[in-house]
Parts: sequence; structure tokens; C-alpha cells
Amino acid sequence: MSTTIAGLLFVAALVAALALVHVPLGDYMYRVYSRTGHSRIERGIYRVIGADPDREQTWGGYARSVLAFSAVGLLFLYFLLLIQDRLPLVPAGQGTPMTAALAWNTAVSFVTNTNWQNYAGESTLGHIAQAAGLSVQNFVSAAVGMAVAMAFVRGFVRARTGTLGNFWVDLVRGTLRILLPLATVSAVALIAGGVIQNLHLHDQVATTLGGAEQTLPGGLVASQEAIKELGTNGGGFYNANSAHPFENPAAWTNWLEIFLLMVIAFSLPRTFGRMVGSPRQGYAVTAVMAVLALVSIGLVNMFQLQHNGTVPAAVGAATEGVEQRFGVSNSATFAGATTLTSTGAVDSMHDSYTGLGGMILMFNMQLGEVAPGGVGSGLYGLLVLAVITVFVAGLMVGRTPEYLGKKITPREIKLAAGYFLVTPVIVLTGTAVAVAMPGQRASMLNSGPHGLSEVLYAFTSAGNNNGSAFAGLSGNTEWFNTALGLAMLFGRFLPMILVLALAGSLARQGSTPESDGTLPTHRPQFVGLVVGVTLILVALTFLPALALGPLAEGLH
Repeated sequence: MSTTIAGLLFVAALVAALALVHVPLGDYMYRVYSRTGHSRIERGIYRVIGADPDREQTWGGYARSVLAFSAVGLLFLYFLLLIQDRLPLVPAGQGTPMTAALAWNTAVSFVTNTNWQNYAGESTLGHIAQAAGLSVQNFVSAAVGMAVAMAFVRGFVRARTGTLGNFWVDLVRGTLRILLPLATVSAVALIAGGVIQNLHLHDQVATTLGGAEQTLPGGLVASQEAIKELGTNGGGFYNANSAHPFENPAAWTNWLEIFLLMVIAFSLPRTFGRMVGSPRQGYAVTAVMAVLALVSIGLVNMFQLQHNGTVPAAVGAATEGVEQRFGVSNSATFAGATTLTSTGAVDSMHDSYTGLGGMILMFNMQLGEVAPGGVGSGLYGLLVLAVITVFVAGLMVGRTPEYLGKKITPREIKLAAGYFLVTPVIVLTGTAVAVAMPGQRASMLNSGPHGLSEVLYAFTSAGNNNGSAFAGLSGNTEWFNTALGLAMLFGRFLPMILVLALAGSLARQGSTPESDGTLPTHRPQFVGLVVGVTLILVALTFLPALALGPLAEGLH
């Protein structure tokens, strides 16, 4: 009982803190993306990259800029990883050259904000690759997601125009004015909590709980940890990720990291409400996110704290794979939050969760990670679901559906449906191909339902740009590195292209005034409709696969 109460207080403190910063941070981001002036530093950056900050872009121009910037980042990181053993600041025993397939997988992973890791960071990468490669992509990949979200919101705001803003301006502002200041403050807080930050070229000596000494590499950990959580990236400096005491030393830093990975995504609906001129619309989006998140985190805690089975009954909970410094409930909350936000950071072993607990983590990602989702991607994903919801509601009452003064015509619903279907096609096709090939089945540590769950989790994580994993799958093979890399690439950029096309279509429309037949989209009724449509669509899509994997395991 005391564990349950402590877990409830832990979650309540998170909810209170997120509510406290929702308005001020959301308003600040609104001002960042709405101002017309540029700072001297920003103008210098625009001159260097050859961008005109005062030139508006159509959805096609915006999409081409997103793809071009991401392609350059992917190529730079790919070649950096191939030659990183020749770079300076490589501690002894680190800086191992990656194979072409692993470098491809890692470069795609960080450019797509997935941060799937088929390598051990502390034994594979040097300081230059960690800082100039991975940490930089943690910033800019998050800024790309936020930029696309702002472009999508402008599609609702603007009327009879073909432009959605300027990608380069949105990218630079998101990085310099939002992510960099917040990451700096967060890194200082983490350093104060014991997260290391140095450029040691030799191993650090740590004393274990048993009193023995262990040598571990140092590095720029706090700075990478801060942006990995704030940008919903998730890649760890160490292989143990946020379960490692150098990344996450204490219970309060564990709470802080969960707060950081949710704070921007939960504040962006306020930015959306201010941009469309109706804060109530932002509160409705926030309410949908909050309902889905609280139910999910509650279910994960319930399944992990239950006493089913001989060992859990003896110790009082499902403690396998749990970092004992944090306990079952706090670890379950971290797991729920990280899979809800496309972060992928972990402080416990998801592969060791109960069958039903692991199923909820998978389902969180299969929702499209919209509660609150990744920075930017969660907001535009939920708005697409809102568009689908008003379309469904319009069919029920026989009226042309409208959302925020825009009519949802066949063109808009085709783009929204395409957005929703991209990820399930990637996930289910990848899983089916992998389990159908004997050579790839050999990478599964387990057979039966849990073996299927490992593969399904991998493609769910890659296709939804999450990055966490069921560790029983040996993913560092040429086939899995290539296949999961493609899943991450298509899972990131195909939805972005579709959402920008949808934004362009909405921006070209005029503004339709509200009438007696307009569905109110700021009331609890609409919140419930969006929640219901989201759950039903995901259940219809993924339930057969879940029934063969984690559900079968959990009910066994």
C-alpha cells in the first residue's frame, strides 16, 4: 500500500509541475514562433546557410527544406561515425569504427529523433562523435519536429494563401530560443544532482554498492542527458541509458528527467491555442493528451505492481529488470512516459515487464505517441486525429465537417487517413517479414508470444520514432540495422510530408464562420470523441498482432 501511495504522489507531483509551466512555457513558445524580427545571431546563421528569413514557403518548399536539411545531417553523421576512431578526444578502448550498416542505422536513428541504439555508447563512441554528432542531432531533430508542427498550425490560421512560414526561421528559433536555453538550465540541474560532465580521456573509478571499485569512462553526459529528454530523443551516453547512475543518480533526478521529457510536448497545445486565437482549443487538445497519458501510466503501474506469479507474489511486485534505486512504480511511470512521448529513454528493462505491462508500452507507441508525443510530432499527430474525428462526427449528423473554421473535404481526409496508415503499414509489414525469415528469427532470444513481442516492439519503436527496445532481440545484424533504419526513415518523413500537404490544403481555403451546425471542438464532448476515435482506430489496426504477442503472454 505504501508503494502505491508513493507512486501516486510521484505522478501527482509531475501533473502539478506540468500544469504549473503549461501556460508560461506555451505562451513563450507562441511569442518565439510569432515574432517577425530576427536577432543578430540568427541573421548571421541565415547568411551562412544562404536562407532568406523573410521569404515565405509553400508546403512543398517547406517539405523540401525539411528533407534537404535532414539528408545533409544524415550524411554528415554517417561519415562521422565511420571515421570517429581517427578523431581526437577518444578515450582508451573507445571510438571503435562502426560497420556501414550500424553507422547507417545510428545516423538515421538520430536524424529522425528516434535514437535507437544497436551499440554500447561507452565502449563504441568517442567524445567528438557523442557531442558533435549525436548531441547536435538531438537538438536539430527536435527543432525540425517543432517547426513542422508550427507550419501545420499555420494551415488552420491562414486563409487563401499558399504559404506556411519559413522552415529555416522555425528551425533556428526553435533551437536557439527554446531548446538551447532550456537544455542549459536542465544540464546545470542534472550536474547538481550528480550527473557527470567532463572530457576525461581515462576511466573514472566508481565505488559499487558492494564496496568494489569499477572503472567507467567519463564524458559530456549531463549536456546530452538534458537535450535527450527535452527533445524527446532518448539515446543514452551509456548502454544502460537512464538506469545508469552517471546519467540518473537519484530518485529526484529520475523525477526531473520524466518532467523534462514531457514538458515541451504538454506545453505546445497552449502555443497552438494562442496561434489559432482560442486558448480553449488548446485546453481541449491538452485534455485529450492528459486523459490518454494518465490512463496509460495508471495501467502500467497496475500491471507492474500486481502480485501474479510466484516471484512477484513473494516480493510484492514485478521487480525483474527494475532499477532498485527508483523502485517499481517510479520505473513504470518512466516507462509509460517515455513510450507516450517518443523519447525512448529507459530506466528499467522493458523486456522484463509483465506481458500486459509490456503491451501497454507497445500500445502507447502504436497510438502514434500523441499523449503528449514527441516535441512537435505529438501535437501535429493529435491534430490529424482531431481532423479525422470531426469527419466521423460529420458523417454521423450528415453535415460537412469543419475544424477551426476549415472544411474537411475529401482531399483533407485522404491526406489525414494516409498520415494515420503510414506507420501501421511500416510496423506490421516489417514485423511480418522479420518473423517469416528463418535467419531473422534467429535474432529472437525467445520463441512463442514473447519472441513475437520482441520483434513487434522493435518495429513499433522504429516506425513511431521512439527508440526503446525489448532487449531480447539481437538487432545489431546487417538485416535488422538496414530494415529498422528504413522503418525509422519512412516513419519520420512520410507523415511529415503528408501533414505539410494537409497544412497547405487548409491554408488555401477561406475561413468558414461558425454556425448552429458547427461541432464545438473545445468542450468535453469533443475531448471524449477524440479519445474514443484514437483508441478505436489503433485497436482495429493493431489488436490482432497484440493478441498473438503480449496479450497472449499476459493471459497465459
